[in-house]
Amino acid sequence: MEKRIAKINISSAGGTAAKGSKTCKVTLPTSWMNELGIGEERRDVELSFDGNQIVISRHLTGEEFAEQKIAAGHDVRLLHFYDGDKLCTVIYADFTDETLTVENYVDDPVKTAFGNNVLPTWAAFQAFLEERCVPRQRAGLREYLETIGVSEYDPLEIIQKTAGRMAEDHQWLEMEVLK
Repeated sequence: MEKRIAKINISSAGGTAAKGSKTCKVTLPTSWMNELGIGEERRDVELSFDGNQIVISRHLTGEEFAEQKIAAGHDVRLLHFYDGDKLCTVIYADFTDETLTVENYVDDPVKTAFGNNVLPTWAAFQAFLEERCVPRQRAGLREYLETIGVSEYDPLEIIQKTAGRMAEDHQWLEMEVLK
């Protein structure tokens, strides 16, 4: 692992930032960026912070995410989230290590699966799935589950049967297992 010492450039934030706001920047070696596949045409990176260190990694497309996870033998599912016939969000979900990546195809956050959140957590994904199902507290839930052929309340299984369709909207899901 190559290491370098760098200085953080700290300056006043401009635009509509609050009074006294600062912005922090660091210059990274071009050779490192080239090795990561980051350049003029592809500039998106993910920043991770665990309280002790910041990790910079190239933001993977959904297909790249799926390829890496499948190559590692993971259970990866692809979910297409529609509003009517308009594809709004594609979700690549790894059920092995409980990670995901999303790609939005509309600008309206109300139509996307996770609103303005472009890096949802597994918990947010689970909540999204449950939102596309009949509520757990619904009266007559047991009869509903029997009618659709589901033995217990499992949002993923319910969505496979109902496509995540709800009476209140035109949104729905299509799911496939990737191999």
